[in-house]
Amino acid sequence: MHFDLSLYLVTDARLCQPYGLERTVVEAVEGGVSFVQLRDKQASDVAMIKQAKRLKAALAGSGVPLVINDRLVVALESGADGLHVGQSDTAAQQARTAMGPDAIIGLSINTLAQLQAAPVELLDYVGLGPVFATQSKRDHALPIGFEGLAQLAAASPLPSVAIGGLKADHSEQVFRAGTNGLAVISAICGQPAPYQAARLFTRPSL
Repeated sequence: MHFDLSLYLVTDARLCQPYGLERTVVEAVEGGVSFVQLRDKQASDVAMIKQAKRLKAALAGSGVPLVINDRLVVALESGADGLHVGQSDTAAQQARTAMGPDAIIGLSINTLAQLQAAPVELLDYVGLGPVFATQSKRDHALPIGFEGLAQLAAASPLPSVAIGGLKADHSEQVFRAGTNGLAVISAICGQPAPYQAARLFTRPSL
């Protein structure tokens, strides 16, 4: 499946609650979001499967893929396009075996050692970071900054997306570092106008 990592939205149920998660995602996609990850560390599998199905229906016809953070059973039961796993989450091998060759599988990477050990033959992209410390994930690894991001992007044999504390005014530096895009949460989730928030992000000149 073809996918575009340039503006990658990771959902946050708490931040999106006032505006509505589906409404936030739909308007953000209209504003330029190209990839969506459903992430919810608190919801039950059953609740998350229902949410994923609603999001999948809302995204139908947009060409924007939906992947699930961490939970393989949710990805399978909801018919999502793929799964994003961390270093301590569901193994990439398990995800690929269960979801098949057409699923989009992503892996979070923080160091060169992790990148070198990654099963790249099983993956479609990597998330590099965190670039900055972020409130959305208290147990995150040490921030790598733009210098570390550039180092990892240059070494990655796969498409990459920068993650961690990124805002619209970081776009140029992220693309200059050599990644294919940036992942954001609070820069869109919880904003009063998700469409306008997404429009603030600039893409590299072709």
